[in-house]
Amino acid sequence: MADTPLFPVTVVGSWPRSNELVRALRSKEAGETTYADFSAVADGEVLDCIRAQEEAGVDILSDGEQRRDNFYSFAVDKLNGMQLMKVSELLNYSSDRARMEEVLRALDVPAFAIKSPIAIDTVTKRMGLALDELAFLKEHTDRAVMVPIPGPYMLTRSSWFEGLSDKAYPTPDDLARDVVALLREEIVALRDAGCDFVQLDEPTLSQVVFGEETTETFMCAALPNRRDPTDELEMAVRLMNETLEGIDGIKTGVHVCRGNWSRKEEVLLQGNYGPMLPYLVQMNIDRLVLECATPRAGEMDVFKEYSNEKEIGLGVVNPRTDEIEPPEQIVSRVKELLQYFDPDKIYLNPDCGFGTFAERNVNTHAVAIEKMKTITEAAHILRAEYA
Repeated sequence: MADTPLFPVTVVGSWPRSNELVRALRSKEAGETTYADFSAVADGEVLDCIRAQEEAGVDILSDGEQRRDNFYSFAVDKLNGMQLMKVSELLNYSSDRARMEEVLRALDVPAFAIKSPIAIDTVTKRMGLALDELAFLKEHTDRAVMVPIPGPYMLTRSSWFEGLSDKAYPTPDDLARDVVALLREEIVALRDAGCDFVQLDEPTLSQVVFGEETTETFMCAALPNRRDPTDELEMAVRLMNETLEGIDGIKTGVHVCRGNWSRKEEVLLQGNYGPMLPYLVQMNIDRLVLECATPRAGEMDVFKEYSNEKEIGLGVVNPRTDEIEPPEQIVSRVKELLQYFDPDKIYLNPDCGFGTFAERNVNTHAVAIEKMKTITEAAHILRAEYA
């Protein structure tokens, strides 16, 4: 990405999905249409997403995750040995049903609408996780491109469920070995196919850190069985570094947010990045893609002792509101971070995606375009001052 300007404008991944696309997705999941038939519908939606981002001035594009049910459940289409299961279905297998029901009651989304890819047999590759998405994206834009994929901790912890997975994998660590191998192969293949940036999504890390102190909202199937937060964070660092060991020639990053399915800010997780940063900076990645646009993200001075250790993908607009943040507000937020990071270390993006779950877009296509445009306007102001 040598030609990208200062303060590159990019996305976290997902874009709002149309009703037509969701109907095609559900038809595919029900076995009524083939993956190829679904892809024909999705192709048109991806083209609309690409054009929207280009119109908004985005420098590093995604395909909007238009082919995915959500940011990690799509793995069942690409991997053998996994089954897509509603969180509500997992209650029948939970060793602590009361605890899991308590978690579900706190959600601001129906439990039947959240689906996890559960390992029910040995997990092997059927096709690349995102190679088809990348190929289509590169065919239709000449701008730099990014591809989000599930991080190794997320994919392992969300996919291992006692009573379903332990026949093939006695422990989560047993599953993690296969997950790491599959993700390593995928990242190398994405690099070789011309991907500029691969983002590994680890959103549940904030649930691990903050979930005991606030309402549980960001659900993955394994959370009721989680261990001590320190153990979970150390596991996340270990798996990320095993996944990326020895891989070069492609920019890598990790995305962490605090839940992105509800417009009710009061039910989402809150807290600054202080408890996570000592672990995030140990990950052998280039960029931290972080939610920083709302008061829930806390103060920026937590980055003081980590100045310039990583690139920062700074969340500067809230994807869950209709308000279009003024460029001047974004510039002000960036200048807070410029106390600790050089201009060439900072990328500008929304806090999270605009359509995390297929049937639960947090915003509209039109508002997403306007929010990306205001980020671009802010980037132009910053480039004029710091170029």
